[in-house]
Amino acid sequence: MAFSTGPSKGIAHKFTARLTALEHTPHAASTPSQNLLIFIGGLSDGLLTVEYPTAIASSLPSTWSLAQPILSSSYAGWGTSSLQQDVKELSKCVSYFRGIKTGRIVLLGHSTGCQDVMEYLVGPHHETRAPIDGGILQAPVSDREALVVALDPKVYDESCKVAQEMVDTGRQEDIMPSKFKIFGSTPICARRWLSLASPNHDGDDDYFSSDLSDEQFMKSFGSLPTKSPLCILFSGSDEHMPKTIDKAGLIAKWIGFVKRGGGKVDEENSVVVEDATHNLNGDREEVVSNLVKRILDFLAALPPLPKI
Repeated sequence: MAFSTGPSKGIAHKFTARLTALEHTPHAASTPSQNLLIFIGGLSDGLLTVEYPTAIASSLPSTWSLAQPILSSSYAGWGTSSLQQDVKELSKCVSYFRGIKTGRIVLLGHSTGCQDVMEYLVGPHHETRAPIDGGILQAPVSDREALVVALDPKVYDESCKVAQEMVDTGRQEDIMPSKFKIFGSTPICARRWLSLASPNHDGDDDYFSSDLSDEQFMKSFGSLPTKSPLCILFSGSDEHMPKTIDKAGLIAKWIGFVKRGGGKVDEENSVVVEDATHNLNGDREEVVSNLVKRILDFLAALPPLPKI
């Protein structure tokens, strides 16, 4: 699917004093859709930076629509934000749409947005958040494993050491020294760097590393609420995931923990999407269509809402 410029039709929703969401409206409809898929991008993403949500929006039945919120962590804001801040804002977004829609609301996370989905469902104080009816993880890559492969080991070790020293001396919100331009010009505070790099395998962002213990996976995947089914979609040619990791095996492992904990997971559509890159930008149309179909099938299989 080649990149193309042009307008995208939609409705801008203001769900807090400073935060907005774009609800895609690619087709004319006599009545507003009552079910909503909320897309959450990864590090540095913002409105329309990932292209496949537009394809999803165009393929959804008239009863569904897709919205993209702009959070305080969008674009370059992630370096000084946190998963906790993200889900606080996402809960406000869900609450807003709950007030104007009567159907299902599902979160679709891409990359680090997958961490937001997990944090929303199982993180601290999850029971206080506006309820959702399902979660989709697309490209749930471990930032730690990606960084270990991408960085010189000396750079990784030194950056983690400096960040830990900053945290230990009460400077956790200070920006990392400029010599660590690991993400270009994006400012990153010591706290967020340790969360992502997770040198002790316990960072807040470390949900998806393949080497986490069974106990850690049980606290995450094994703690998912029954009312929020999960779908897991790896990209078969994900450039940010170490080639040594068995993606299909990891999906099966996570599914096992979900089921052991009494949660629900779509086993049929939780797959490795063949030939898909991390965010599918520029991927062949049939690859994008495969992902879109899996997501649509997951939504279609959600149990009906209880009658009031």
